[in-house]
Amino acid sequence: MAIFLPAKMKDKEFQLFSSFIYDHVGIQLPPTKKTMLEARLQKRLKSLGIHSFEAYQQFIFSQEGQQAELVHMIDVVTTNKTDFFREPGHFDYLTQNALPEIIRCRGSRYSDPVRIWSAGCSSGEEPYTLAMVLSESSAGNHGFRFSILASDISTRILETARTAIYPEEHTEGIALDIKKKYLLRSRERSRALVRICPEIRSKVVFRRINFMDSQFGISEKMDIIFCRNVVIYFDKLTQQDLMRKFYEQLRPGGYLFLGHSETLNGINDDFTSVSSTVYQKR
Repeated sequence: MAIFLPAKMKDKEFQLFSSFIYDHVGIQLPPTKKTMLEARLQKRLKSLGIHSFEAYQQFIFSQEGQQAELVHMIDVVTTNKTDFFREPGHFDYLTQNALPEIIRCRGSRYSDPVRIWSAGCSSGEEPYTLAMVLSESSAGNHGFRFSILASDISTRILETARTAIYPEEHTEGIALDIKKKYLLRSRERSRALVRICPEIRSKVVFRRINFMDSQFGISEKMDIIFCRNVVIYFDKLTQQDLMRKFYEQLRPGGYLFLGHSETLNGINDDFTSVSSTVYQKR
């Protein structure tokens, strides 16, 4: 059996890979990320039986390679970090301010579903948190309906999100009464796994969407977009283009939620800041 020896990435190869990744998904990889990129792409080389980054580069730059390998390459390059009820102040603002305002403005169209997009949803914790929060809100509001679109560029992480199975230790941020209501514990207690209940899973639709595409292919206008801790990986020009597309995707008065370290200052003047990292379409 042949032994696979990890390949070494040359500086020129890193530059070509980083430019290629930027062009396709907008992620910037400075020289300090060379070791990280080398380690992650070595997994693809091993899987394909390719023994050099030069050969892998020739493959990924070919038409055949882009059709067969690009998705897998992006899967290992993208970073996926999220938690249930991450940045909880956003969910308080959602239920106490954004939703009442959206419902008030709708008037006779109250029964129309509130549409939310979890953009860059990673392994699903954010959209399932949204579904739990909105299910709790709808309990006392007859006729209130909602739908959640969750997207990511990584097909691998989307499959994890669809299964909705998580280590029990990852649910520590969920209140006990919510856990009892919406989480199912594994019958094999030694595995310490939970699964999101069918009622909540049914509220979320997952799709692969690349923010670099000229259009997202979403036919409905959104009331709310959550895109948190994603745009920090993009340069300013990419951020500006993405915010313009988010603005167009939102209904008038719609809300955009960003991550705690993100801002629209110097990026987009069409949104109004209404709370910390929460913006509203004018």
